[in-house]
Amino acid sequence: MCSSLNMYLHAVLLLFLSYLLLAQPTLGTDTSTVNITANVADITNSSFFIAKRGCQLKCGDITVPYPFGFESGCYIKWLELTCNYTFDPPKLLLGNSNIVVSSISQTQVRVRNTIAVRCYDETGAINYTRPRWMTLGEARTFSFSDTANKFTVIGCNVYALISWWNEDLESFSTGCLSVCSTNGKVHPGTKCTGIGCCQTDIPKGLTNFNATATLGRVYSETETEVSSPCTYAFLGEWDHFEFEGAFESPKTLEDRIWRDVPVVIDFVIGKQNCSEALNSGTLLCRGDDTLCTDSDSGYGGYCCTCKYGYEGNPYLSPGCKDIDECNNTALNNCHEKAKCTNTAGSFNCTCLDHYYGDGRKDHGSTGCLPEASQSSGIKLSLGLSLVFLSLLIIVTLLYFGIKRRKLIKQREKFFEENGGLLIKQRISSINKTSTAEPLKIFTVEELKKVTNNYAKDRILGQGGYGVVYKGILPDQRVVAIKKSKLMDVDKVQVDQCINELLILTQVNHRNVVKVLGFCFESKVPELVYEYISNGTLSQHIHRTLSWLTLDHRLRIAIEAASALSYLHSDASIPIIHRDVKSANILLSADYVAKIADFGASRLVPLDQPQVINTIVQGTLGYLDPEYLQSGQLTEKSDVYSFGVVLAELMTGKEPFCPERSEAERYLAIYFIVSMKENRLSQILEPRVLREGTLEQLQAIAELVKRCLCLKSEKRPAMKEVVTELERLRRYRNDPWVNQQSLEESESLPLSLSTSTSEISQQYYSFQLQHDVSD
Repeated sequence: MCSSLNMYLHAVLLLFLSYLLLAQPTLGTDTSTVNITANVADITNSSFFIAKRGCQLKCGDITVPYPFGFESGCYIKWLELTCNYTFDPPKLLLGNSNIVVSSISQTQVRVRNTIAVRCYDETGAINYTRPRWMTLGEARTFSFSDTANKFTVIGCNVYALISWWNEDLESFSTGCLSVCSTNGKVHPGTKCTGIGCCQTDIPKGLTNFNATATLGRVYSETETEVSSPCTYAFLGEWDHFEFEGAFESPKTLEDRIWRDVPVVIDFVIGKQNCSEALNSGTLLCRGDDTLCTDSDSGYGGYCCTCKYGYEGNPYLSPGCKDIDECNNTALNNCHEKAKCTNTAGSFNCTCLDHYYGDGRKDHGSTGCLPEASQSSGIKLSLGLSLVFLSLLIIVTLLYFGIKRRKLIKQREKFFEENGGLLIKQRISSINKTSTAEPLKIFTVEELKKVTNNYAKDRILGQGGYGVVYKGILPDQRVVAIKKSKLMDVDKVQVDQCINELLILTQVNHRNVVKVLGFCFESKVPELVYEYISNGTLSQHIHRTLSWLTLDHRLRIAIEAASALSYLHSDASIPIIHRDVKSANILLSADYVAKIADFGASRLVPLDQPQVINTIVQGTLGYLDPEYLQSGQLTEKSDVYSFGVVLAELMTGKEPFCPERSEAERYLAIYFIVSMKENRLSQILEPRVLREGTLEQLQAIAELVKRCLCLKSEKRPAMKEVVTELERLRRYRNDPWVNQQSLEESESLPLSLSTSTSEISQQYYSFQLQHDVSD
């Protein structure tokens, strides 16, 4: 296999080298591309900066677009500005205040800034202070931007507060703390980090602030050696500010803040939102390509802007119009070998003839490449793809081949560990001599398929040792598949599963569940049985209103006893079931009894009457007290357990119930004591009591008593039990039988070999000395 793989790889390599030689002339074509960086200019709204007709557009060097203005009739209410011509050049002021405007955009106004200062002498005393405040008026048209501005404090070991008041004259404050452990920790030329400089947010909708007397020191005068001589505080556009150190002079810092760090002010139109203004007919947004945005300041109002890809003044007709990006190379990123086509709000780039690509020149785009480059690129890509695909196929085949080989070896290992070879030989010899349907050896895949991969809705029942699934074979036969729980896998479970299969291969009886096949390829053996559709006898006995008549109960008891009799006497090797109970007696579609669950069963050699010193197994309430005490297993142990089942059929009571009183806890003791005390009619199931005659019910009770005898040699064989039950079933139909019911009769004494107290004492001592469960 390895040599074949090497030959295949050599062939693929030769094929690839040949392809490279053939493609050499094409590869010589110049396919280099210019290293293009995406420098697409932001789409501007330069046409926004127009004034209303007949109004001045400039105040000094500041452009004043509508809806702002400084002449009568040239602005919208509350957006009046003042052009102060006493300065050279003239200064543009916000309203009638002394706040100097530095620029205006579609949604914001920027104004010149000032700072609050407080300085200290060497003793720590204040030797200079200058407060600063700013108010935008009561119209609420203007408010300080909470996203663009931050309150900034500069200095070492200082704090400062910014205060404001609302329309109810209620005062509020916030601030921040700036510390310096040593002067060497202050790094100029950076953003504020809290060391020598700190910043904090302001609330939304703020229209005034005061940063005057709130500046202060953190440490006492004795610690001023690490404090800066002055403390500064201002409100301004935070991303325009760079920290230059805590020891910058007031004059230098003030000039820099005035020049580079404006205060950003949001403005709105009116007090109504967009919907209210539209409904009232006062909306000032013009044109179909204009957007109206509600203010989130809390004071109402709105702003008008152009849609992306459009420009113009949204407050003046005709409003916003489409930008032709193709007329300005700064507004599009089309490649030099591409054609730019303008669209509404955008543009498209299409490569010219004999070129291919996405037509753009920004980072990550292909641009426009010559078609020759495309051809060589396609060939190269195709060749590499074929080589890669071939290698991928080879690796995939090798992977799945190795995986399948490991899986086969693992299944062979499981098959051997589970005793598969021995079982296969046994099954083969049985199939040759038997006329019954031969047992089938199922594969793991077959069982997964018939159980829909062991789906939860296929679970028929669960127990301590595993789960039983419902399966549907390809011929539509329904089967039951017994699978141990993987988390509980141990040698005991495997041995029990193998033991059950070996037992069932010896059995051919209509009242024993048939095994149809098995699978030993998984970690634990899985057995396939015929499907018994009507559940367990236990489920039918203990229903609130059981449908079982006395005749049904006797028939089911006869069928179960016949199966046990066959196991004890007629099987090729006698078999002791060892876990006879109503839960292991299944009822078919026709309510025919079927004995099941032979995991704990034992084969008895013909020359031995018993199996000596076995580990006690069984179910509490059904266990033979003699077997429980001695560990010696005989067929009479099954007789005892069957006696409990028969008592269960007659009374409808659980064999063991810890909630009942001590005298009634074990049904076997309770039944015998009730006979001893002439109150059998009190514990029999009401329907049984109504349908049975006195003689018949007393005879059945006597049979139960004999089966439950503490000494095994005094118990009847299962053949005798079958004969007696068949006689008792016919008993009521005999013409000479007294039809008087047990309810109507006088209580008759029943002689027992031991007293009631003796029975209880012996049985309880046996049960409590051993811990026995399912």
